[in-house]
Amino acid sequence: MDRMVFDIAHLLAGGLVLVSFMMIYQERLGALIRVFALHAVVLSLSVSWQAWTQDAPHLYVTAAIALVFKAVVIPGALLRIIRRMGIHREVETVVGSGLTMLAGMGLVAMSIVLMLRLTETVDAFAREDLAFALSVVLLGLLMMVTRRNAVSQVVGFMSMENGLILAATGAKGMPLVVEISVAFSVLIAFIVIGVFLFRIRERFDTIDLGALEEYRGENQ
Repeated sequence: MDRMVFDIAHLLAGGLVLVSFMMIYQERLGALIRVFALHAVVLSLSVSWQAWTQDAPHLYVTAAIALVFKAVVIPGALLRIIRRMGIHREVETVVGSGLTMLAGMGLVAMSIVLMLRLTETVDAFAREDLAFALSVVLLGLLMMVTRRNAVSQVVGFMSMENGLILAATGAKGMPLVVEISVAFSVLIAFIVIGVFLFRIRERFDTIDLGALEEYRGENQ
């Protein structure tokens, strides 16, 4: 039974890393946002499993928040934003998707080696989740670095936050008050970012960061 519990937790945390790679591979904004919704669903399943194995009912609240806000509310709002802005197009990248995937594999390997060495005294259950969580965080950061579109960078930022949630739940959870405050902070940040994107669109008629940098250079 203990082996099955470990394997399922390992499968769900590893699935989160796999979906992170799927996000990096996406070339269209709509598909990227839908894969992010899947990312949130896998996170919710992983947190729910941790809640059951740790006998920590408050983690079910974390799973519910991830499912409602990150799998339904935020992706739906982002899809509405890109429709209103008329930006149904490919995601522009700094480097090719092949090089980005190779860099992502390197980051995952580094995360696993680093975490397994730093957490030798921690139980295996938490070690695996922390290694996968660091991988998710670094893959989210990689997405932010290699994407030129502001919406895709927002998705990368939120996927990093998903990795932090996985780390917190794998390390025997966090206080419920902290979870709720973090969830509302992310929601408020998302609302501010949405307004910010609309203002950029109205002012410059684009949300491509490369075009904005060119505009800034012309004014200097």
